[in-house]
Amino acid sequence: MKTVKLRPLEETLAATSALCPVCLKTLPARRVRRGRQVFLERVCPDHGPFSTLIWNGAPAYGAWGGPAAREGVSIEAAGDCPRACGLCGDHRRPTCCLLFEVTQRCNLGCPVCYASSGPEAPADPTLEELDRWYDAVLDQSGRCNLQLSGGEPTVRDDLSDVIALGKAKGFPYLQLNTNGLRLAAQGDYAAQLKDAGLDCVFLQFDAVEDAAYTALRGRPLLAEKRAAVEACAAAGLGVVLVPTLVPGVNDGQLGAIVGYALSRMPAVRGVHFQPMSYFGRWPAGRDPIRLTLPDVLRLLESQTGGRMQAAHFKPGTAENPYCSFNGAYLLEPDGGLSPLKPRQGCCCGSGEPGRSAVARAQGYVARQWGRDGRADRPGLRLRRPESLDEFLERSRQYTLAISGMAFMDPWTADLARLRECYIHVMKDGARILPFCACNLFHREAQP
Repeated sequence: MKTVKLRPLEETLAATSALCPVCLKTLPARRVRRGRQVFLERVCPDHGPFSTLIWNGAPAYGAWGGPAAREGVSIEAAGDCPRACGLCGDHRRPTCCLLFEVTQRCNLGCPVCYASSGPEAPADPTLEELDRWYDAVLDQSGRCNLQLSGGEPTVRDDLSDVIALGKAKGFPYLQLNTNGLRLAAQGDYAAQLKDAGLDCVFLQFDAVEDAAYTALRGRPLLAEKRAAVEACAAAGLGVVLVPTLVPGVNDGQLGAIVGYALSRMPAVRGVHFQPMSYFGRWPAGRDPIRLTLPDVLRLLESQTGGRMQAAHFKPGTAENPYCSFNGAYLLEPDGGLSPLKPRQGCCCGSGEPGRSAVARAQGYVARQWGRDGRADRPGLRLRRPESLDEFLERSRQYTLAISGMAFMDPWTADLARLRECYIHVMKDGARILPFCACNLFHREAQP
């Protein structure tokens, strides 16, 4: 008897607006559920239909996002969004953290790079220009958390001055987004940046074996990554490891990366997983096969032997819930992990959306990802706290934040999500743009 395979029942969850991944035209779209998968579907009059997987399996899409699972944005309200973007009146979130791009140069030419950076790039903005940029941020977004980014910020020999200027302007939290090469090579560099006011190093860290670095960054880099972590530890700088996850390249490395992070606490404060998004520079001819957030959660659970479980993580609610997940764990003296109640984590906050939730998320980042300068007490790792003060101190040193962020590319861009973005970019010293809109429409290297 012939077996007939039935197609899962289809349910339209919401109408929204999306992009044609070929011409980037804004199109009417819908989110469609088939079984345990959710797809973003639209039809371009010039390039035909497109269906993109945006949610794959458990946790269930509707349970994860709540009302956001059925919310959409009308085409009529979209106007020229996101081409004419600049945090217009329709944007629903203030800035939580802002990428402050101090250079477009880079000392690597990675095969995978959202900014398409490399050695050949325009001249860096001067310190005087950056002074005006800081003032523009204060005027438009206030004293938000800043990520000094690029390009590779450490190619600037005056980076300490850039950091000190930001602190003098009153920005409470400054984070360095870096590949770590200069931190590894120059022994006193991490201490110089710390003394200038740097709070945290957001370190590109894709694996604990060199094959992944060769594929994603063009050469073996594991030794440099480890050396950068050690330099930050010696300087008292908090480190967040940031893996870009690519199917078939390093999606088997999540558990090993978490294991390394645990071994380097309290210097390592968190791991922030970023499934690859297909904008900027990525290998030509590669099909955009992607990891969705539930895929990442299941990989974490399986590769940590259940020490971390999908049920331990929650979505952010200061931004769109389908952008991120976050959780935190206390490392016990016996090596066990105790999941902590999710709070305002990473750029993935909890609480009601809007300015108050963004403010709480900013505060959590500064506390968790940075180090407050007090001397670490290694002995606390090996024994149970004997007093409330010791318990609080151990919690401060040995809590590891685990989070993930799914940035949108031409295949996954959903304007309902984009309007709730609170990771922003200062562009050309004037406009402040949502991160994904900037990468889609406002960089010279188009996808």
